[in-house]
Amino acid sequence: RIAYCKVHYPKEFYATYFTVRADDFDFILMGYGKEKLLENKRMIEAKGMDMSDKEKNVITIMEVCNEMYARGIKFLPVDLYKSHASKFIKSEDGKIIPPLSSIANLGAVAAKQIMEAREEGGEFFSVEDIRQRAHVGKSITDLLANAGCLKGLSESSQTSLFDME
Repeated sequence: RIAYCKVHYPKEFYATYFTVRADDFDFILMGYGKEKLLENKRMIEAKGMDMSDKEKNVITIMEVCNEMYARGIKFLPVDLYKSHASKFIKSEDGKIIPPLSSIANLGAVAAKQIMEAREEGGEFFSVEDIRQRAHVGKSITDLLANAGCLKGLSESSQTSLFDME
């Protein structure tokens, strides 16, 4: 059955596989294309016997990710509005949208709080708005910013006369 799904429903297969393995999936290591993935994989493998158990699990996920890239399936960036808290989703154009929790060190609780805040209150107006509505701290919004999720959002909800044109 797994082989059948992998052949006939590859995007759904990979989305499901990565959802199950989301604890060890790191978008920064795996989400930026095949070349970057292989570069990161070589860096981890260079540790040899000094690899941690988590890094060994990451290598396994990287191998599946490499296979996915070889089949022409790609990831979209983690998206503040489209990404689920913990599930990988197939997009309309056949790419895979990683969850918020695929950002390293952004835990499942924070990801769920962000998802619930956006579902209840709609678009975020600023980084400060995310912190208040999702009840997350600066470290979480810094992780989102480093992953490119906060582009276009101002830091504060305060408007300035000098910002208006």
